[in-house]
Amino acid sequence: MTVVNDRNKNIVEEFRSNEGKVGGRFEGRTLLLLHTKGAKSQRERINPVAYIKDGDRFVVIASKGGAPTNPDWYYNILTNPMVTVEVGKDMFPARARIAEEPERTRLYNEMVKVMPGFDDYRRKTTRVIPVIMLTPVK
Repeated sequence: MTVVNDRNKNIVEEFRSNEGKVGGRFEGRTLLLLHTKGAKSQRERINPVAYIKDGDRFVVIASKGGAPTNPDWYYNILTNPMVTVEVGKDMFPARARIAEEPERTRLYNEMVKVMPGFDDYRRKTTRVIPVIMLTPVK
């Protein structure tokens, strides 16, 4: 069974209906659907997240809008790093890896260049916001 929380349900439906394009707060941004396995429940979870590309990797940031805690999906990938990614009409397996310094900062700054709101998120919190690299598995 797949779990999509109510807040994300409409975004996921719009994403799938429009080949990965959505409006609202994600309009004009690159967005993917990240499928993770719940760390505790082991149930599939789907979360829309903004991304940038770094070579063949997709880079996502566990910002949670600058909240003091990481998003739940971050803990899911720590427990189960094999994920599924939906981008546009494509769906594929990927391995998630947490970026370490100095790569974390470089990738975070690349995201800020494309989506400046991420700069606000890191200013709103005292935690180091994790950057995750999703490498497609062949």
